[in-house]
Amino acid sequence: MVAGRVVRFDSTRGYGFIAPEDGGEDIFLHVNDLLIPEEYVRAGLVVEFEVESGERGLKASGIRLPEGERHKPARRHQEAAPRAVMSDENGQPLCDVLSSDEYRRDVTELLLTASPQLTAEQILTIRGALLKFSEGHGWIED
Repeated sequence: MVAGRVVRFDSTRGYGFIAPEDGGEDIFLHVNDLLIPEEYVRAGLVVEFEVESGERGLKASGIRLPEGERHKPARRHQEAAPRAVMSDENGQPLCDVLSSDEYRRDVTELLLTASPQLTAEQILTIRGALLKFSEGHGWIED
């Protein structure tokens, strides 16, 4: 049994990828190999699975939640209502300040959309650098 995190999952197409906890290439995930409800599967979800050799490479099977793991159905992404533009005392617009969780979520979605071939490790590296940069500029608050 191998542990890992779901990097991305497209419920419309029924597949996604898991980054193994011990590193290495992302492993293909298909909806037919889930032992949990599809609604639970979302980026960042920790899962356990068996690894098989498929026609195109490594494939996860028997995908389940780790023993004792609490599960929450994935929230479907909804567009946030536009935030009111705030101004300083001179009428100059202020920048939008996000929580680190909001920032991580938005950057992850942006990276996956812009470059779907990125691995989980690459996404984590890029996202970490962007988070540090943004914190240094005061664009993120917790």
